[in-house]
Amino acid sequence: MSEHTHIAVVGAGFGGIGLAVKLRAAGFEDFVILERADDLGGTWRANTYPGCACDVPSQLYSYSFAPNPEWSRTYGKQAEILEYIRAVAVEHGLERFLRYRTEVLDARWDESATLWRLETTRGPRTANFLVSATGIFAEAKYPDLPGLNTFAGTSFHSLHWDHAHDLTGERVAVIGTGASAVQFVPEIQPRVAELLLFQRSAPWIVPRLDRPTLAAERYLLRTVPLAQKAVRGLWYSAIETFGLISLVDQRFRHPYEALGRLQLLRQVRDPLLRKTLTPDYVIGCKRAIFSDAYLPALDQPNVQVVTEPIAEVRPHSIVLRDGAEHAVDTIIFGTGFTSIPTAYERFHGTDGRSLAELYRQRPQSYLGAAVAGFPNFFCTLGPFGAAGNQSAIYMIESQIAYIVDALKSVRHSGARRVEVRPEAQREFLSEMSRRSSSTVWLTGGCTGYYTTSDGLNAGLYPNWSFEYRRRTSTFDSDAYEVTA
Repeated sequence: MSEHTHIAVVGAGFGGIGLAVKLRAAGFEDFVILERADDLGGTWRANTYPGCACDVPSQLYSYSFAPNPEWSRTYGKQAEILEYIRAVAVEHGLERFLRYRTEVLDARWDESATLWRLETTRGPRTANFLVSATGIFAEAKYPDLPGLNTFAGTSFHSLHWDHAHDLTGERVAVIGTGASAVQFVPEIQPRVAELLLFQRSAPWIVPRLDRPTLAAERYLLRTVPLAQKAVRGLWYSAIETFGLISLVDQRFRHPYEALGRLQLLRQVRDPLLRKTLTPDYVIGCKRAIFSDAYLPALDQPNVQVVTEPIAEVRPHSIVLRDGAEHAVDTIIFGTGFTSIPTAYERFHGTDGRSLAELYRQRPQSYLGAAVAGFPNFFCTLGPFGAAGNQSAIYMIESQIAYIVDALKSVRHSGARRVEVRPEAQREFLSEMSRRSSSTVWLTGGCTGYYTTSDGLNAGLYPNWSFEYRRRTSTFDSDAYEVTA
């Protein structure tokens, strides 16, 4: 027998937990949150590498409806962020809605029954509405390196950190220079005998200015709620200004790039190394990273930054294209995440095609929250639902408001089926394409997960986040086919 609920939410990270809070506030009680792991938290449960922390200030990287005056630092660390999500779930009574160790293996729209049929590791389920809150940083991405399977030492991805393995005194190769590597490299550098950092392109590093919060600050935020709103607003405004580079004029890049170059000049003594660590593309083309510890860690005697491409991996070494061979004991991959989560392979719409098939064809959605051909389906952080210049939580809350308003609208009308019109989605995608054409993501001289393999916008919203908040504030039923 299939268990049935009105709404099935997939994923218990920031998206799923936030949505559940707002569903209950709107009077929805017949729903479940399906989580494949044995705990909530999403990326903040999964990532436990040394130094794991958020690169958005905690006062902004938190729910607006659940302010926390007790953050211990400007930027929350992994354990503290995870504890925050747990506290929100407990405070809002979400335990009874959570179904842990329940991975969705297949989800298909049944037109004849007007519902979703799900196969999970805990058996079959059905739901009138399906919401994907799986996030976009769910599965580790590994480079395709010849001979990697022959490596006799230890290797692991930052997403699956091997805490039982002691790196003390080892020769360690770190492949990748993304946000995770920038955080864990300074943590492991003092312990290893030799650290080889394989860099394909240098990231822009700007000052982080992280510090412990003072007891007086926490008291003020705890006793004067308006003060906390003001701090959140200031951080929002500061981060939103990064949009000036892409959304207004690339000449706005100069102050930000000057800040990055000053950080290099101040923290890296070796001029040759400084040149190696200087990015050759416009800031904002890839994700700029806030750090005060990364550059000094690279300017140490036991660290070598390698820019020559890897030719092959041997049982105890890495060989470069120029023939140089480096003996290594451990390889750590800081190579980021797959662009399409596994869950998207398992969601199938009216024609049987999966979300992943559609996204590989072209990143597509409507407002990053709905997809044509997928009735009674919504998502958080879908294509063009994430911003390059704002906290992901801000965007997620915008989508949550939109989804809940859609469900309320359907409940009020008595409709059984709602699907975004293909023409509405096409018009939205055309707008995204037009607005993206001159952005720094496409014209800044780099490639990365901001862009597709054919040089298109991979899914960032090419406008101000407050404009996105405005257009998702209410459900625009005219863009949908709503039927009884």
